Amino acid sequence: MDDRTLNDLLRRFGLSDKEVDTYLSLLAHGEAKASTVADAAGVSKRYVYSVSESLAERGFVEVNDHVVPTTIRANPPDEVINRLRSDVDAIRPGLEERFSRTERETEQFEVIKSRVTVMKRIRSLLADADSEVALSIAGEHLPEIREALAAAVDRGVLVLLIVSGDDVPDDVEGGVDGVANVVRAWGEAMPTLLTVDSATGVVAPPALLRRADTDRQAIHFAQEQLAPVIVGSFLGNYWPAATEVATAAPAALPTEYANFRHTVFQATLRLRDGETPRVTVGGRWTAADEPVEITGRVVESKQGMVEPTTNEFPVEHSLVVESDDGERVTVGGQGAFVEDVEADLVRIEAADERGDADGGGRGDTEGGERGDAEGDE
Repeated sequence: MDDRTLNDLLRRFGLSDKEVDTYLSLLAHGEAKASTVADAAGVSKRYVYSVSESLAERGFVEVNDHVVPTTIRANPPDEVINRLRSDVDAIRPGLEERFSRTERETEQFEVIKSRVTVMKRIRSLLADADSEVALSIAGEHLPEIREALAAAVDRGVLVLLIVSGDDVPDDVEGGVDGVANVVRAWGEAMPTLLTVDSATGVVAPPALLRRADTDRQAIHFAQEQLAPVIVGSFLGNYWPAATEVATAAPAALPTEYANFRHTVFQATLRLRDGETPRVTVGGRWTAADEPVEITGRVVESKQGMVEPTTNEFPVEHSLVVESDDGERVTVGGQGAFVEDVEADLVRIEAADERGDADGGGRGDTEGGERGDAEGDE
């Protein structure tokens, strides 16, 4: 079997390109230090530690952190294959049970005729949110979903909220604080718009939630092609018209996001506090479509989530990163084409959490000790 076919098959089991490279390097070495694997796979030691923990959870490798320096050992292929086969067998009953469904959930549209069902669907979608929520809703209905919004924020979901209509709470702390990362208010009536993880959501006209005798209808959609369009409309048309009333404090560092808008939001808050956060960006060069990892400091953000906005068009959310060799690159999120790099995962650290010179520190105590041990060797 050639390397390309092997890589493709491993990716089908959920491994990223760099996870595949790291795992194959470990197979070739059997057992090795993180620095050895990093050199072979072309990644940083910090990334090797992070990937190795993920691979260990799935049974591909074993991390021997009881020795100094820490070593990582590839588990025997037969053992890995048996575990994967067991996982496949375990999901068979669930797959067969759902096979009779005639329509794919990712292409589903549901017409909703009642206010009660709309609110129920919104709470359900918020409970399932994994990375991002964009929501506009009348102030009078906010109490019904406040708990679900607060829970999403607690899970680390980026929540952008517009509270519309005449019943916008005057007291931010008592009314809307804690239910979103950014809250804006607009005194005009507007549709209820919800998108979750840029994949699913609800659109409902104002009349449906205000009156029981209306013939207006809402739509619950679960289609990845439509959701980004709704998000674009939300950020481009409604968000700029509303007034910012509350912004959450930045998250504790270090932190890591696959959702790039959340990365930009957190980096922007740090920049405005006079800090210079460091980031490790894993992704690809947009021009060459080749993998890249960049470590450096954030020197600028372009965004439209918090005031004052700095983006040139509504959906522009990007960072300017000065790498350790002095080169400045622009970084965007999924689907980026204007920026130099399309990011898949970004780790944000404070300026003094850089670790050792080659990036082996992990930002936490355990990772720092490992990096120092290998650096002193």
